[in-house]
Amino acid sequence: MKVVTGLLDCVQGRSMNQEISISYRAVKSKIYKLIDALVEGEKSEAEVQESIRRWWKLVRPDDRKVAEKYLAMVLTKSNASLLAIRDGVHTFDGLRSFEGFEHAQEPDSRMGNRIPAA
Repeated sequence: MKVVTGLLDCVQGRSMNQEISISYRAVKSKIYKLIDALVEGEKSEAEVQESIRRWWKLVRPDDRKVAEKYLAMVLTKSNASLLAIRDGVHTFDGLRSFEGFEHAQEPDSRMGNRIPAA
């Protein structure tokens, strides 16, 4: 739930330049692209936050209430999915516990996970 609250807080600055209309599919696509960029190390947490702020400024003022609703829905479902995966891993024999998972919610100053694969 902290992820949902953090990203919703990021979108509160409102400005009007080019404006875009909103759909659930568009919000989901944007969020999943940002999550993927973070997971792949293409963007840092700060870069993801800046991307969502810039995107929010493009949302038409009349669509912001519905965009916020869609954003909360997508983030809630994404967070639930991650928790289900984490909890599902505990059911496999031989895998270590993810005890540190819940402690890793605070952003740190790293630049993604830009570590070369072995």
